[in-house]
Amino acid sequence: MTSTQNSTVTYASIVEARENLRGVLYESPCPESVPLSELTGSDVFCKLDYLQRTGSFKERGARNALVQLLARRKASDTQTPLIGVVAASAGNHALGLSYHGRLLGIPVTVVMPITAPLIKVETCRKLGATIVLAGESYPDARQHALKMAEELGLYQVPGFDDTDIIAGQGTMGLEILEQVPDIDAIIVPVGGAGLIAGIAIAAKAINPGIKIIGVEPEEAASFTAALAVGKPVPIILAPTIADGLAVSQVGEISYALAAPLVDKVITVTEDQIALAILRLVELEKGVVEGAAASSLAALLSGKLPELRGKRVVLCLCGGNIDPSVLCRVVERGLVADGRLCRFTVMISDRPGALAEFCRLVALSGASIREIVHERAFAKVHVSSVEVYCVLETRNHGHVKEVFDLLSSHGVQFMVRPNMTE
Repeated sequence: MTSTQNSTVTYASIVEARENLRGVLYESPCPESVPLSELTGSDVFCKLDYLQRTGSFKERGARNALVQLLARRKASDTQTPLIGVVAASAGNHALGLSYHGRLLGIPVTVVMPITAPLIKVETCRKLGATIVLAGESYPDARQHALKMAEELGLYQVPGFDDTDIIAGQGTMGLEILEQVPDIDAIIVPVGGAGLIAGIAIAAKAINPGIKIIGVEPEEAASFTAALAVGKPVPIILAPTIADGLAVSQVGEISYALAAPLVDKVITVTEDQIALAILRLVELEKGVVEGAAASSLAALLSGKLPELRGKRVVLCLCGGNIDPSVLCRVVERGLVADGRLCRFTVMISDRPGALAEFCRLVALSGASIREIVHERAFAKVHVSSVEVYCVLETRNHGHVKEVFDLLSSHGVQFMVRPNMTE
């Protein structure tokens, strides 16, 4: 059985959801960002929902769904005890449901794929949830959750395709319009489409002229695929930094609600998401996951020229990124930004040749991060050696300056400086 009995989501149901969250959920700020405004040419505001207790907007829908479940049971005057709820999730929905289930005294079972990040598994367990690991992927976990709901009499709480969940997520839209009432556009990350559906319903009810723009990673563009054929369809996913958006098919309910209200949906690349994470760390001092950073990636992508000079809100909806992943993503962002480059050169094996090469690099203003001097396995003449080098540079233009300087001094490149890898 599922937690919802409603057939649609309205502005009124989102207002009701806000009352269900009041005093419990953090009303995250939406400040203006001067550095991001200067960077993008738009007047940028950031909705900081990654500051929620569990690090994600998912708390909104989870709390509302649980409160509504309790209210319906009370209204029906049922004598049957509430055994608990079950949900399939590998991340933020599981965290939000576990936390608010504990606050409301509702037993929560979370079914996670065996590939779920250990830190999220342990955090859910610490929040009091019963953890079941089942299947290799989210669809596998979802099937197991549905089976448990049927066999054990648990209420199944979907992560996005549920009207109570969508109404809860829509409370972010109410807050945004109160905090920045004269906004022109809101950029919303899209996974299962529950968040963009809720925000669009709330925002368009208050200001019908506001633009609602969705953004997806290229490797998980399920909403784009649905728009192409007019209904949700399964897609083949590829690995993405924005793992929170890696949904193979948008929800039936969320798509039906969102599609008529969303003005535009674009996709962004992995490099663009990585660079957006880096920009937020450097300029906003904020650590967000790939899903959240995709909203900034959209604005930096060049695909939204109509937003230059406009007042734009970025939904920074989650901050649950593993520290080891963050390190790798930041380095990838540095590469995309031209601040790390790598190449292989051939130099003479005579004494002083390597020192001269290093002198030239220093002269160019670059800094050597890694250097490997290879003799035994080199594919060059025995009188020469290969030098593999990783440099810290200022930008792509500086990479070219380094290349030109070394070339002008006779350095032979076997693998040229990469500009985008």
